[in-house]
Amino acid sequence: MKVGVLGAGQLGRMLAIAGYPLGHQFGFSGNSQNEPSSLLGHLFINDNKSLVDFADVITFESENTDVEVVKKIAKTVAVYPSAKSLFTTQHRGREKALFDQLNIPCAPYQMVNSEEDLKQAVEAIGLPAILKTATEGYDGKGQFLLHDTSQITQAWNSMQAKESILEGFVNFKRELSLIAVRDTDNNHKYYPLVENTHHNGILRLTIAPAQSIDPEVQKTAQHYMQTLLDEMDHVGALTIELFETETGLVVNEMAPRVHNSGHWSIEGTNTSQFENHVRAITGMPLGDSVPTHPFCAMINVIGEIGDIETVLKLSNTHLHLYDKEERADRKLGHINITANSQAELDASIKQLKGFLP
Repeated sequence: MKVGVLGAGQLGRMLAIAGYPLGHQFGFSGNSQNEPSSLLGHLFINDNKSLVDFADVITFESENTDVEVVKKIAKTVAVYPSAKSLFTTQHRGREKALFDQLNIPCAPYQMVNSEEDLKQAVEAIGLPAILKTATEGYDGKGQFLLHDTSQITQAWNSMQAKESILEGFVNFKRELSLIAVRDTDNNHKYYPLVENTHHNGILRLTIAPAQSIDPEVQKTAQHYMQTLLDEMDHVGALTIELFETETGLVVNEMAPRVHNSGHWSIEGTNTSQFENHVRAITGMPLGDSVPTHPFCAMINVIGEIGDIETVLKLSNTHLHLYDKEERADRKLGHINITANSQAELDASIKQLKGFLP
């Protein structure tokens, strides 16, 4: 089957790497010949029409994809996930409203369209709180943490008059995420909850599975996920980011796609998130998502390539570079670690500490 991808970044690249052994072909819509997916298939530069003509099915890399473009394409060729999933997940207010509708715990929130709105939201929600743009924004961009009412003007100005959302600050023990895949026949596969560590808003380390997770917590997260998948009739990978708190799980946000916190699954499971996404959108049976090792981790390579010789000398590490030029805070690749014990995992992470902040 010919799979078209709206976008040509590292996620598209890894989808293609996972999909070629299954007998599929790939095409990408990109902005230049220098994107990470450019050598992984047919590249259509700023030319969605040719991508549609090429493809039997289309998917996308980002929740910031234009929903109107997806709706138009869907009249000609199947697009997974659908415009409904994209419309919901690309707007934080619509996400939160859906969580409320489905009785999924999330932080208190209020939409903000002016400085006066922000003042009223702060009075209603209290401080500390986080002001975020309602759309776009990733890796900590488009966010302002308010500690005091004296910061209200500064916070609103930082949003550059864009529609925003104020969210109450959640006191959490750790940040978790869950990835699942749903196919067109409503079959589901769930990956284990993983623990994520961020620095300056950028994911730096994922531990998979998250350790000391009560089975009931995994079950609860999967229940939230299944509710969301079925409500949106979502086909493909869906990610939910959660906070683990003293009183239970609080869902933060969703991503309608494969996710950075699932990259460990390439070596850590029999069927990675990328392969299962491709299977789901092409009508193939979903694969096993159970970890093949009891301890796995993923370290992002940020800003500069660094000491990859050390990575390559270790017997249990796997290097994935994205063919991107070095730039501050840019995701250039990742390193996956598989281990048979906590001690082995800790020792490997320690040897790779140069890649961590």
